[in-house]
Amino acid sequence: MPLHNSSARVLRGLPRHLIKPQSLRPSSQLFPSRSLASKPPPDDTRIDPITLHRLEHQRREYYKRRSYYAGAGFVLGMIAIWFTATSIDLPPPNKPTKLDSGRRADDPMVVLGRERKVVVQKLGEEPEEVVDTVETGTSTVPTFPRVLEFYDDEREAVGNGIGPGVNDDRLVEYQLVGLGIRTVSFLGIQVYVVGMYVATDDIAALQEALIKKIAPGASTLVAGEKDELRKKLFDPVEGMDIWSDVLKKSGSRTLIRIVPTRNTDFHHLRDAWVRHLTARAQANKQEFGDEQFGSAIQEFKVLFNRGSVPKGKELLLSRDHQGKFAAWYDDGKNGAQRLGQVLDERISRGIWLNYLGGKSVASESARKSIVEGVMEFVERPVGTVATQVHV
Repeated sequence: MPLHNSSARVLRGLPRHLIKPQSLRPSSQLFPSRSLASKPPPDDTRIDPITLHRLEHQRREYYKRRSYYAGAGFVLGMIAIWFTATSIDLPPPNKPTKLDSGRRADDPMVVLGRERKVVVQKLGEEPEEVVDTVETGTSTVPTFPRVLEFYDDEREAVGNGIGPGVNDDRLVEYQLVGLGIRTVSFLGIQVYVVGMYVATDDIAALQEALIKKIAPGASTLVAGEKDELRKKLFDPVEGMDIWSDVLKKSGSRTLIRIVPTRNTDFHHLRDAWVRHLTARAQANKQEFGDEQFGSAIQEFKVLFNRGSVPKGKELLLSRDHQGKFAAWYDDGKNGAQRLGQVLDERISRGIWLNYLGGKSVASESARKSIVEGVMEFVERPVGTVATQVHV
């Protein structure tokens, strides 16, 4: 192939800023016909093979960089669209959906959608009315009830429903200690809102157990002691030890209430809890390394071997006086369903610690809220947290 043809093809493919002015001369000037010239063209107008190769390499690198930039721009644009679509809260519809509407009188999981006021009276102060819901910070699940009424009795659970003849007197009142939002990835994608409740009758036991960690024999904590307890609860090691001991010895009945802010499934929730339980077993083989704990984890997995959990539906995890774990789920169609139980108290304690103690927790905002909630408990004498009158 003639040299001037290949040169012209290379030059046509080059960006204009890579072509030298002398390369833009007409081909008749660059390569004059031998019949019209008695001697070859000057050396400065020739393009030798090395220069051709260099120009071809520069052309390829130029278009390669352009393809990289275009690909990166496309990927970043798709990430921005996905982040906008999944993270921005949409305004609620004109007719808001009530998450806990239509409950039967014998439902074991009664969230106080009932119209009633909560009047809190502190010692030496006038009674103060407070609202019976707490804002969560997300429009998908805007509020959590301040008070729950709940009971767990396996003998009353029949199939997917609840046995007849259940009396409201069986229900136990629980008070909200703190709540927060579970997020994942560096984008802070919201997964669910989680709140911790404690039985009103067991608040005194929880108070006493926490106070003894700082001032044994005292009935309340002063300002400096409160700060010391707060610091220890946020410490990765001491916080884990304190909560583990309090849960194990106080016998306080507690609940973990979870309401997804986006569609999820039981497997996703279960796998996160199982990873935490497995990590605890590996870190403390003396307490969690036996075969019984391994069997309990398998029982726990079976409970959540189910399908999807749509956003706005309610999952309730309970821990009784002995530490027995039980799970209830309300799909909004068939009422609350009891998923099952695990008797080994280390299972419920491990799941609770996933939100309460350690270097990293499932929801840091929930841990902070719960710690501030128990600070209100320990600042008053044991057994006199609040007198609640329901009208």
